[in-house]
Amino acid sequence: MSVAATALGIALLVDVLRVWLPSIITIFGQAAATPAELMGAFALMWFVLALGAPPLVRRVGPRPVLLAAAIVLGGCRAGLGATDGGQVQLYVASFGLLAGLVWLAATAAGTADPTPGLVLGLAAGTVLHTALDTLDLTWRTDPLSWVLTGAMVAAFLALSWRAESAPGPVRAAPWLLVGPALLLSGMIAGSPALATTAVSYLYGGAAGTAGSNPLGDTWPGVVTAAAVALFAGAGLARPPRGPMRWLAPVPLLAGTVMFVVPPTTLLIPAILLTAVGLGACLAQAAPAAPVVPAAPAAPQAPAAPEAAAATGSAAAATTRGPAGVPGSGRPGMRAGFAVVGGMVVFAVGAVLYYSAYDLGYPNQWVPVVLALFVAAVVMRRPVRRPGSAVRRPLLVTVAAAVATLLAAVAVPNNAVQVREPEPGPVRVVAYNVRMGFGLDGRFDLAGLVDVVAGQRADVVALSEVDRAWLLNGGHDTLALIADRLGMRYVFAPAADAVWGDAILTRLPVTETRTVRLTPVGAPTGAQALAAVLDTGIGELVVVSTHLQPPPDDGPVVQAGEVVRFATGYAAGRPLVVAGDFNTEPGDPAFQVFTDAGLVDALAPARPLPTAPADAPDEQIDHIFVSAGLTATDAAAPPSTASDHLAVAVTLDRART
Repeated sequence: MSVAATALGIALLVDVLRVWLPSIITIFGQAAATPAELMGAFALMWFVLALGAPPLVRRVGPRPVLLAAAIVLGGCRAGLGATDGGQVQLYVASFGLLAGLVWLAATAAGTADPTPGLVLGLAAGTVLHTALDTLDLTWRTDPLSWVLTGAMVAAFLALSWRAESAPGPVRAAPWLLVGPALLLSGMIAGSPALATTAVSYLYGGAAGTAGSNPLGDTWPGVVTAAAVALFAGAGLARPPRGPMRWLAPVPLLAGTVMFVVPPTTLLIPAILLTAVGLGACLAQAAPAAPVVPAAPAAPQAPAAPEAAAATGSAAAATTRGPAGVPGSGRPGMRAGFAVVGGMVVFAVGAVLYYSAYDLGYPNQWVPVVLALFVAAVVMRRPVRRPGSAVRRPLLVTVAAAVATLLAAVAVPNNAVQVREPEPGPVRVVAYNVRMGFGLDGRFDLAGLVDVVAGQRADVVALSEVDRAWLLNGGHDTLALIADRLGMRYVFAPAADAVWGDAILTRLPVTETRTVRLTPVGAPTGAQALAAVLDTGIGELVVVSTHLQPPPDDGPVVQAGEVVRFATGYAAGRPLVVAGDFNTEPGDPAFQVFTDAGLVDALAPARPLPTAPADAPDEQIDHIFVSAGLTATDAAAPPSTASDHLAVAVTLDRART
C-alpha cells in the first residue's frame, strides 16, 4: 500500500469520525434522552463488527477487500455532505466508519510500515482542519466544498487501485497504535480548535476565563504549525538508538498530564509536547527495513528437492494464507487484528472520557492512560527502522508546518472593533446552542447565527459551548459564532477546559470573573461567568450560567450559589442573570432568584416555552434582571438550530 493512499485514507476516516461521533450523541442519543450505557454499546458495536475483517482478508486476500472497503469509505464520505441529518446521517457515517476499519485491516495485511502514512494523514488532516477554520467540508454546502471532497475521494480511490503491497516484515505493534494516535491527535496534538482556545486563555480578563483578542492575531496558527512540525518531524525522522530510545514517551506523558491538570496556561505546552511525543513513539514502533541479502559470489548448486520444499513451505507460512494470497497469512492477520484492536482502544477511550460528563466519574486519567498504553507498546519490543520511508522527511516536515501557518493566516480572524456604547436600550439574548448541532444532528452554524442576528443582540449569553471536543467534531463553536456575528467573547469552562458558557458582545468589557458551582451529584460541571459591560444604559453586570440539576431533583443549591455570586459581584449595579436554568417558573430553584429580589424579565410574555425546540412545552431558559431595569419585547424566536429556543429581551433603566 502506498504512503499517499494510506495518508488519504486516514484523512477520510478522520473526516467520517468527525461526523459519526456527534451523530451518536445528537441523533442516537437524542439530547441525553438515551442512557449513556446504551449509546456506548451502540458505538462499540461497529468496532466489534470490524473484528471479522482480518479472517475475511486471510480468506479472500487483502486487495479485493481493500478495494471494496475503499469504495464504501469514499462513497460514505462523499454521501455525508448530501444527507439532511437524522437517521440517514447516523447510518451513513456508521457504515463509513465500518468500511474504514475494514480498509485498515486490509491495508495492514499488505503494508509493512504504517508510520509514514499515518503521520502524513494526521498532519494533512490538521492542515485541512485549520484551513477550514475547524468547520469541515461535510458541514459546508458551497460548490467548492463539493469539488474538494470529490477530489479527495477520487484521489484516494485511484491511489488505492494502483497501490502494491509493500515489502518487509509485517509487525502488529505499529498497527496497534493507530487508534490511540487518532484519539490523542484529535483531542490534543492535532486540534487547531484547542490551539485557539489555549491562546484565548492568555486574553482572559480573570483566572479561569478566556477572551478573544480585539485586534485578532495568528498565534493559534503558530501553535498549530509548530505542533504539526514537531509531530511530522519526530514521526518521519530516524529514531534514536540505545538508551535514548526510552525518552520517546516522556514528552507524550508530560503533554497529556498538562492537558488534564490546571492551570489552563499549560494547554499550549500540552499540545506541543503531545505532538512531539506521539510522533516519536510512532517512529520508535516502526519495523526495521528488510535486509536484502548480498548476491552470491558464485553460482550455487541447486538445492535438494526436500530442502527447497522446506524453504518454500516456510516462506509460504509467513506470506501466504490458505488461499495462497500474498500478504494474507498469519502475520498479516495479526496486523489486521492489531489495527482493529487499536481502534477499539480509540472507541473505549473516547467513550470513557466523554461519557464521564453524563455518568459523573473522574475522567482526567483517560488521556494519560492512553499515553501509557502507547509507551508500553513502543517499549515492549522497540524496533528501529534505519531511515524514513518518505523521501526528504525534513522537507516534508517544513512544508507541512508552512502549509499549516498559511492556512491559519488565510482564515479571517476575530478582529472585532469595540463599539462605543450609544444611549438607548440593550438587547439581551440567552441561548443554549447544544455545541452547534441542530435537532437533525447537523452542525448548523448558519441557523444559530441567524437566530442571534435576527434579534439584533447587543449581549448574548451562551450555554453548552464546545471549543474543541473531538466528540463534537473538533470545532471551536464559540469562535465560529463570534466571528460571524462580529462580536468578542468571554468564555469560562464548566466541564473541562474547552466546554462551558460564554458571553458575546461588541460593547466594551471592563471586568470578568467566574466561579465554579457545586456539582451536588450532577455529572456535568457548572459555573457562573460574570462580565461588566459599558452599555448605553450605563455599567451593566451580565452573568451567564447553565445550572445542572442533580438526579431526581432541581438545581436549588446551584441557584443559590449563582444568586449569591451575582448579587455580591454586582454590588448594587444593574444586573442580568441569563442562561439555561433547567427549572420552570414556580419551581423551588426558580423561586431562589425571585426571592432574592431579581425580576423574571420574560414574565409578561409567558407562556414562553423554550424546550424542546421543535415542540416546546417547558420554559427552562430564563433572563432575570435587577429591580432597577425594565424589560420589554420578550421573544423566543422559533428555530431547530439547537434543541432549545433562544430567549431575548430589551432592557432599559426604570423611569423614575
